[in-house]
Amino acid sequence: MERVVQRLTAIWADWAWPASAVIVVGTVLLFAISAIVEPQSTSQGAINGMLPFAAVLAIAAVGQTLVIQQGGIDLSVPGMISLTVVIMTHHPAGDSSKLPEALLLAYGCAIVAGLIAGTIVSRIGITAIVTTLGMNALLYGVNLQVSNGTTATTTTTLQEFVSGSVLGIKTPVAIAIAITLVVALIVKRTVIGRRFEAVGASPRAARAAGLEITRYQIGAYVGANLLYCSAGVLLAGIVQSPSAFQGDTYLLPTVAAVVLGGTSLLGGRGSVIATAVGALFISQLDQFVLTSGVKSAVQYLVQAGALAIGIAIYSVPWGRLKERLRSNGREGGSRPATSTAPT
Repeated sequence: MERVVQRLTAIWADWAWPASAVIVVGTVLLFAISAIVEPQSTSQGAINGMLPFAAVLAIAAVGQTLVIQQGGIDLSVPGMISLTVVIMTHHPAGDSSKLPEALLLAYGCAIVAGLIAGTIVSRIGITAIVTTLGMNALLYGVNLQVSNGTTATTTTTLQEFVSGSVLGIKTPVAIAIAITLVVALIVKRTVIGRRFEAVGASPRAARAAGLEITRYQIGAYVGANLLYCSAGVLLAGIVQSPSAFQGDTYLLPTVAAVVLGGTSLLGGRGSVIATAVGALFISQLDQFVLTSGVKSAVQYLVQAGALAIGIAIYSVPWGRLKERLRSNGREGGSRPATSTAPT
C-alpha cells in the first residue's frame, strides 16, 4: 500500500499540471458526469438558465482574485453586490431614464468603498478580514437606509439589455468573458500587472525594489469593488424582482472559485481566467446538486467541500510529501533484518 501511495504521489508531483489545466479538465469531467447521472442538469434550458448566474459569479470571483493576490480576502462581496442591486432597482423605481444616474451612483459607491477598505488595510495596517467585514456591515447599513429591506422591480430597459445577446452569446456571459480577458491582459501582460503580482508575492521585497506597494494594494480593493458592482448590475437585470439581500449567497462561491482556479491564498500567483472557469465549475456543481433533488442546504456543504478540495490540491506541498515518502521507503528498505534464531 505504501508503494502505491508513493507511486501516485510521484505521478502527481511529476505531472505538475498548471492550475488552469486542472480546473478546465475538472469542469469538463463535471459536465460529462452531470450529463450521465442527471441529464436534466445539462439540458439546453438548464444551461441557458445557469450561464447568466455563472457569469455574475465569474465577475465577482475575478474581483476576489485581485484582493487574494494581495494576500487578503474580501468579505464585503455580499454587501457590495446587494447595495448595487438595491441602487439599480430602487433609485430608478421603474423609470428607465434614471438608469444612468443609478449606474453612476452604484459605481461611485464601489470606488469609495474600495478606497476606504484599501487605505485601511495598506496604510493603517488592519487585517483585510476585519476591514472588509466592517465594510460589509457598512454597505448593508446603506442598503437598508435606501431600501428599508423591501423588494423592487427591475426596469424594463435593464432587463431587456441583460436578457439580450451579443453575437449569439448571452449578454452577461459576453460581458464576463470580456472583463476576464481584459483583467487577465492587464495583470499578465503589462508592467503594472507584473508589479501588482510582485507586490502581492512579497511586499517587503517590492518595497526594497522601490515599488509603492500601497498604490497596488488600494488599487486591488478599488478594482475588486468595481467588479462586484458590475456583477450586481447584471444580477439586478437577471432577477426581475431582486431582494435587498440578493448578494448574500456570493461570498463562499467567490472564494471557492478563486481557490479552485489555483490562486495562492498567500498572495502573488494567480489566474483570473482559471478563476472564471472555477466559477463555471461551481455553478454547474450547484445545478447538479439541486437537480438531484437534495435539499438546498446541501448546496453550501458542496461548496465548502469544493473549497476544501481546492485547498488540498494547490496548498499541500506534494513535492515535499513525495520526498518524505521516498525517504521513508528507503529507510525501511535499508533497515537490516534481525535474526530470531536462537544462538
